[in-house]
Amino acid sequence: MKKECPVAEIMNVMEAWAPKRLAESWDNPGLLVGSPARRVTKVMTCLDVLESTADEAIEKGCGLIIAHHPVIFRGQKHLRTDLPLGRLLQKLLANDIAVIAAHTNLDITDGGVNDVLAERIGLKSLKPFVITDTGDSLGRVGETEVPLSLREFAEEVRERLGADHVRLVRPFDEKEKPIRKVALCSGSGAEFIDKAVFAGANVYVTGDVKYHDARHAQELGLPVIDAGHFPTEQLIADVIAARVSKELTERGYDIEVMTESGAVDPFEVI
Repeated sequence: MKKECPVAEIMNVMEAWAPKRLAESWDNPGLLVGSPARRVTKVMTCLDVLESTADEAIEKGCGLIIAHHPVIFRGQKHLRTDLPLGRLLQKLLANDIAVIAAHTNLDITDGGVNDVLAERIGLKSLKPFVITDTGDSLGRVGETEVPLSLREFAEEVRERLGADHVRLVRPFDEKEKPIRKVALCSGSGAEFIDKAVFAGANVYVTGDVKYHDARHAQELGLPVIDAGHFPTEQLIADVIAARVSKELTERGYDIEVMTESGAVDPFEVI
């Protein structure tokens, strides 16, 4: 089997799984650092490309990083190496490490972040949630195996995601209903609280819920479980690694694909 693989081949693997056409218009997926012609023997997958990620890739000899969050997101008017992004990009380029991002396209695609999240927290009979401009679904609506109390379901989500904690928003003045129908959106999905109500969900699972989002959900009578941005998305790194490894093997490549080992949630509960 071939011991080196061009980055372009791995771009094709990711495009077949999570086409860039699925991405939201404001997003920035694709090859963000390096050349498609770069040939690699090892690949690392991760949620975020941090300087520690680059250091681990250098140490392990990885020529390509596949991330969920784009390392370059907004337009840059300068590249200052005394600032974090410039320093990171300098390190990546100096060590000839390419970076691919698959962001909202990977959230939306079949078998992507939201499907993996739904499966991890035990949901079945998945259906579309938020329909995007492309006619595809961002987020999912599914059902629990058996009805659960809100607290039981929140504890189940916390344990299945390996999170230190979840934040629970209970509605105002409403008798608690059994949890059976669940809407979810990985990462930051507070903007879809109204859509979760319209979908008939008994609870909404997402991350990055702000104070006024929580109050709005209470007024609407919708319980919300804020399971955090990191816990609802970090799980995709292992899935990317497994899928890319399988696809490359089927294409005749003997390439090592690994998940970043040092990733931690930036939030710590004291």
